[in-house]
Amino acid sequence: MRLTVIGCSGSFAGPGSAASCYLVEADDADGRTWRILLDLGSGALGALQEYADADAVDAVFFSHLHPDHCLDLCGYYVMRKYHPGGALPPIPVWGPAGVAARMTRAYDLANEDDMSGEFDFHEYADGSAEITPVEIGPFLVEPVRVAHPVPAYAVRVTAEGRTLAYTGDTGPCDALDRLAGGADLLLAEASFHHGEANPPDVHLTGHQAGQVAARNEVPRLVITHVPPWYDVDAMVAEARLTCDGEVVAAVPGASYSIS
Repeated sequence: MRLTVIGCSGSFAGPGSAASCYLVEADDADGRTWRILLDLGSGALGALQEYADADAVDAVFFSHLHPDHCLDLCGYYVMRKYHPGGALPPIPVWGPAGVAARMTRAYDLANEDDMSGEFDFHEYADGSAEITPVEIGPFLVEPVRVAHPVPAYAVRVTAEGRTLAYTGDTGPCDALDRLAGGADLLLAEASFHHGEANPPDVHLTGHQAGQVAARNEVPRLVITHVPPWYDVDAMVAEARLTCDGEVVAAVPGASYSIS
């Protein structure tokens, strides 16, 4: 399994990066390469085309429905609908409740099913119900509800016996240990600085991301979603104070083999 960072800027696209988007690839038993996207935020569709054919994506999984995590699905709708080789078949798009209505509203379409020719929308269960893992190609994708001002989900992706854990946007919560337990790589947001008067249940600090990795003995921590007004290196330094494993910053185009 391979993770490639497409966009990693927090809250909005920055001068050197699109907003959140991560490409995950793995081969099945027949040697066919499957590709899924974790989020497709502002500016990410353009960047994606540097690293993969955008028409070769098999599914999209949204952590939540803030624009910096989902809005480029609108451009992706246009690409798939009006592709010069003919309209592309629909692919599954998974997200929180209301994902279809949210995306059609974002493109100013009239009805919830107006993107149905391009996307097959699915909703994660709400917080009162057990969330069923999703199997697609070689991937097992497990959404985990986390703490954020809107319904938000972290995601565990397992393939070839290895697991990537992606926090999405979240404040500190017990669910992060369910997410990170047994993971081989933790892709964790760090949008707040440690020691400041940060609002609860919104984002992690670098310090807290490191704690999650350390508690769960995750060997590799990749810090992401740092807003453009903060220094990424400072966030990594925070994480290293609480985590003895490998800690690096996500940068566009960085690729990690999870094997």
